[in-house]
Amino acid sequence: MRPLDSAGAAEVPEPGLRPDDAPRGAAEEPAAAEAAGTPGRGRCGLCGSSPCGWCAPPEAKKKAPCPGLGLFYTLLSAFLFSVGSLFVKKVQDVHAVEISAFRCVFQMLVVIPCLIYRKSGFIGPKGQRIFLVLRGVLGSTAMILLYYAFQATSLADATVITFSTPVFTSIFAWIFLKEKYSPWDALFTVFTITGVTLIVRPPFLFGASAASGDRSYSAHLKGTFAAVAHAVFAALTLVILRRMGKSVDYFLSIWYYVVLGLLESVVVLFILGEWSLPHCGLDRLFLILIGLFGLGGQVFLTKAIQIEKAGPVAIMKTMDVVFAFILQIIFFNDVPTWWTVGGALCVIASSVGAAIRKWCQSAQ
Repeated sequence: MRPLDSAGAAEVPEPGLRPDDAPRGAAEEPAAAEAAGTPGRGRCGLCGSSPCGWCAPPEAKKKAPCPGLGLFYTLLSAFLFSVGSLFVKKVQDVHAVEISAFRCVFQMLVVIPCLIYRKSGFIGPKGQRIFLVLRGVLGSTAMILLYYAFQATSLADATVITFSTPVFTSIFAWIFLKEKYSPWDALFTVFTITGVTLIVRPPFLFGASAASGDRSYSAHLKGTFAAVAHAVFAALTLVILRRMGKSVDYFLSIWYYVVLGLLESVVVLFILGEWSLPHCGLDRLFLILIGLFGLGGQVFLTKAIQIEKAGPVAIMKTMDVVFAFILQIIFFNDVPTWWTVGGALCVIASSVGAAIRKWCQSAQ
């Protein structure tokens, strides 16, 4: 999921004091004081400014964030997302679509009070509703595909492929938003395609021996394609969010995401005939933890982007892959192949290169 912003939040006057209730003469007091040569309320007695940096009270000075705190938040977010993915992998008796439905319900319980508190409404601006619907459908589809990928293939392979999202975002932004697509973007695309190819290991390129090394190459192939499809749908979602800009409140965007995601999940479950409540108490616990860790990861990632530049955050976010490798080895005793390691290096190089390039462009 995406960082919170304060778009749509209106400036609220102090409780119990309406603009018409201001004391008489309050507006004229600073002007009268200035005419008399004496500092008015809130003005400096030395330089007459309002207020100056030397004479401002200590509580008025904004505290600078602790150096490296944003990167620590990013690291913590990556860990929480990775552990949430681990729980998705552990819940094998519940279909990926059903896991998505449970997560939508959990997030809905969090979003509704936020929308009521922010007074953002539940429909959105008239000109943006079609984009909100598209964001909800594409975003929820990406979530379902990601959960299926986690269940069908290894945790490391699915996590690595999701990092191809920035490459697809650049391509779709070039097509739909007319943004510039440079030779560097093309180079990063080639790196990503190479990395995904090393992970998929198609038999017509690597021979039958490469495919036979997997316990179930068919399931691995389905999971890989689901992860690639997730990256495509996630990229389309980012382009739509960029198209809407800050004209739509972030919580309203999530509201469409969880409502349409829940409807989509229910329809797909009835079509597949896979709807069933988890019988095992451990699976129920995992479903709750998936929602909690996912929400925690979003919160810390949001805080990281608020106090740190996007470039370092995007680079630190690649720790997702490291955590996925570690958790896969510890909990599944599944050591990634050298093909996967090579593919991961290619995809991470593409993601880090794109982040550094955007960072340098923003610094100019």
